[in-house]
Amino acid sequence: MRLSPREQLGEKELVVLGPSLGTSTVMWDAVAHLLGEDYDVLGWDLPGHGVSPAPAPDAEFSVGDLADAVVALVDSIVPGAASSPTAFHYAGDSVGGATGAELALRHPDRLLSLAMFCSSARFNGAEGYAERAELVAKQGTAVRLQASAEIWFAPGFLGEHPAESSRLLHTLRDADRFGYAAVCRAISAYDVRDRFGDIAVPFLAVAGEFDSVCPFSDAEWMAEHAQQGTAVELPGVAHIAPAENPVAVAELLRKHFSAAALDTRRDPRAGAVQADATQREVYDGGMVVRREVLGDAHVDRANQNTDEFTAEFQNMITRIAWGGIWTRPGLTRQMRSVAVLTAMIAHGHWDEFAMHVRAALRNGLTRDEIKEVILQSAIYCGVPSANTAFKVAQKTLADVDKEQQ
Repeated sequence: MRLSPREQLGEKELVVLGPSLGTSTVMWDAVAHLLGEDYDVLGWDLPGHGVSPAPAPDAEFSVGDLADAVVALVDSIVPGAASSPTAFHYAGDSVGGATGAELALRHPDRLLSLAMFCSSARFNGAEGYAERAELVAKQGTAVRLQASAEIWFAPGFLGEHPAESSRLLHTLRDADRFGYAAVCRAISAYDVRDRFGDIAVPFLAVAGEFDSVCPFSDAEWMAEHAQQGTAVELPGVAHIAPAENPVAVAELLRKHFSAAALDTRRDPRAGAVQADATQREVYDGGMVVRREVLGDAHVDRANQNTDEFTAEFQNMITRIAWGGIWTRPGLTRQMRSVAVLTAMIAHGHWDEFAMHVRAALRNGLTRDEIKEVILQSAIYCGVPSANTAFKVAQKTLADVDKEQQ
């Protein structure tokens, strides 16, 4: 895993990357290469995986213990950590993502942001991991090769990327059977659903389109319950997103880290931008959020249509609306979408309403929830306004369906 030389650590923000069961840091190699020019990047291996020593045959640990070990690893590597603990961005896949959830709950002061890829607050079929632990402890990790290949990769990936897939499957074959089994037992006991609402750091949940282990509904649930959550479905990948599409993953992380960096410059009591945040930083952070909410295509069109006459207006919107309001931690993006939709209905801004129907979908609102917002507005904004809102929303949703065909 890429890591700046020891004497250079601290010059850049630190990013820590966590692996999926049966893999190692190699699953993050391409992403680390893409991020390495702008961040210090540190990867860690599960016990008995990659370069991590194998545990005792009867070893027992929890996902929370893995989170504690990650903090200890950072403190052992980063100079000055004992007197001034280093905060870092964290991204993990599957059990590596679950470790991130425990990090955010057990060590919230150490995280700048959290991104969970192909992960969950409680894994589907978690009980079966205990049975898998017994099987692998007896027969070795090779017994999981075929099943893992089917789960890890989207259709066609094995044939189109034989080197990458073979490298990961060799990592599984070479993993220590007792280490693999111990991680399985930790996964079986992992469940943070009742505590997920305590996660306050900027949070990103990413699901693969073909992930049968952690579907997009899991990512949506986590984004909805975290205090600052966003959910994204990544097309064309399954359960090992960082290895399957490193370019898309690196881009998602860059945007996420940039928005989180802006958030750290805010007064949590008042939400005001602190003095050390420049207007450029506010603008850049606002542009990240604007693209996440409205989509790259919409923002690119707005930028293409901007000329000398409208440039200052576009700059103001990005800084004040997106950099000053949408980045505040007090409301989830879903709640902000509800507020905006209601305001658009109340004032009859139908072009903006259509745009924010799309934005609401991107922010995680369901179509039924959008319908409920319009029904609620019928009482407080008037039935005629709600009638128009239904027509505009109906057309917008139909357009979205056509675009996705």
